[in-house]
Amino acid sequence: MDIALIIIAIILGLVGLVGVIVPVIPGTLLSYGGLLCMYFTSETTITVTQLVIFGVVSTAAIVLDYILPGYFSKKFGGTKYGIAGATVGAILGVFFGLIGIILGPFVGAVIGELIGNKIEFNQALKVGFGSLLAFFASSGIKLIVSIYILVYIFKDVFACLF
Repeated sequence: MDIALIIIAIILGLVGLVGVIVPVIPGTLLSYGGLLCMYFTSETTITVTQLVIFGVVSTAAIVLDYILPGYFSKKFGGTKYGIAGATVGAILGVFFGLIGIILGPFVGAVIGELIGNKIEFNQALKVGFGSLLAFFASSGIKLIVSIYILVYIFKDVFACLF
């Protein structure tokens, strides 16, 4: 049973890293699921305290992923049109690979502000830049959390196997 849990944990941890970038994959949640799998192995070194801490940090990263785009958009002068455009851009960007995932919210925010708010192009670019910064900030936070969880998974794998 331990071998199956270890394999699942490693897969969840690695897919979690991919999910940090790809919006349709809940990366941080999958990484945490991998940590939970390792916790249920018979030779685990992971404590309940560590599980709780990682759970709180993972939840905070997920919540920030939803809060930061709106925050950055408003900070850069965005309106509901820019936020809606960034959301549509993020969804459509998935169909265009990594470049679409990164640039989709930016382009969507710019178009949303230009159409809905009828502002100057330079101001719309500023809002789009805020959306891009939000993507990098939230992805960076999720990446750090997922990498740290993956390190704990591998640390525990080696403790269980050797």
